[in-house]
Amino acid sequence: MLPSEEAMTANPHPVFAAMRHAAAAHEIPIGPGVTGWMVTRYEEARRALADPRLAKSPTTAVMPPEMVKPGLSKHMLNSDAPEHTRLRKLVSMAFTPRRMEEFRPRVQAISDALIESLKGREVIDLIDDYAFPLPFQVICELIGVPMVDRDDFRAWSNLLLDQFAQGSPEAAAAATSMVDYVGKLVIRKRDEPDEALLSGLIAARDAGDKLDDDELTSLVFLLLVAGHETTVNLIGNAMYLLLSRPDQAKALRDDPAAIPAAVEEVLRFESPVKTATLRISVAPVEVGEVTIPPGQLVLISLLSANRDSSAFTQPDELDLTRSEGQHLAFGHGIHFCLGAPLARIEARIAIESLLSQFPQMTAEGDLASPQWRPGLLLRGLAHLPVNLGAH
Repeated sequence: MLPSEEAMTANPHPVFAAMRHAAAAHEIPIGPGVTGWMVTRYEEARRALADPRLAKSPTTAVMPPEMVKPGLSKHMLNSDAPEHTRLRKLVSMAFTPRRMEEFRPRVQAISDALIESLKGREVIDLIDDYAFPLPFQVICELIGVPMVDRDDFRAWSNLLLDQFAQGSPEAAAAATSMVDYVGKLVIRKRDEPDEALLSGLIAARDAGDKLDDDELTSLVFLLLVAGHETTVNLIGNAMYLLLSRPDQAKALRDDPAAIPAAVEEVLRFESPVKTATLRISVAPVEVGEVTIPPGQLVLISLLSANRDSSAFTQPDELDLTRSEGQHLAFGHGIHFCLGAPLARIEARIAIESLLSQFPQMTAEGDLASPQWRPGLLLRGLAHLPVNLGAH
């Protein structure tokens, strides 16, 4: 049994350590009147992420109603092979690592503009003023979403993700608003195509196959939400860790070439996603010494797996030069994050830009008591007040 939501939000790592020590999987409450299983050890998590007996598509039958609208739920994260293979193939035509790399200069330009807007200010919220607008503007430009709707979309996204598996009238209303918004956007892009990703998705064909309207709106929802929420957390977590360790921040400032390795260690140490999205067992699944029966909801804790001492030496130490092991922050198997290349580019640019432009940056307030976002899915800061120092 998990402790209170407050304890799991403030510092889940000791809890996960105790769970890993006791067993590879535990039955836990995951919502009002709903129980499931959580996988916490690295090897078992890695296998579970790729195990076809832990399926995606049946989970919509037990998810909160606001999350299973056809315009939100018909995407890759809710599908299994062969449907997943079909959807991912169509998406990959317009969302390739090469295209993400070609977008790097635009990511840098967006970062530069945000940095410039911060100069002359003393105290800012690093989440609201930089970590959020950078990836959000990037994904909006990449997909072709007008930036004028940024604040509304952020509010809808926060409601859906922070209250995932809880259900609420507010989340249901946010889901309806999001479906309506994305549906209208698809219609507009179909009539007036451009060079952005959404127009490419509308035009994508594979031997006569194409995405239907619900698949298009679901996919845009997935790309918009996953394309910024996790990267907001990654940037915020990275800067929180560096502000807590000025010597390591200085080392990166002096040697920017070390930043890519540092990003990977941040992904491992404070993974921006706590748990992979829901799966359901369609057959008995052996997880270490535990057998999960059929018909059970299963969560796989990426945050816990990435702190497993069987996979990483001194896992509770932040080592920005670490080269061992392969973290699971982006998942594993057929659902490995399609946006991982873009997230890495954004995080590397963000860290280098902030460290170089604001070398005197310090935390404004007590870093020992950060305000973490609630919920089972995400691990990120709600706010990170900083003093930019002289510049």
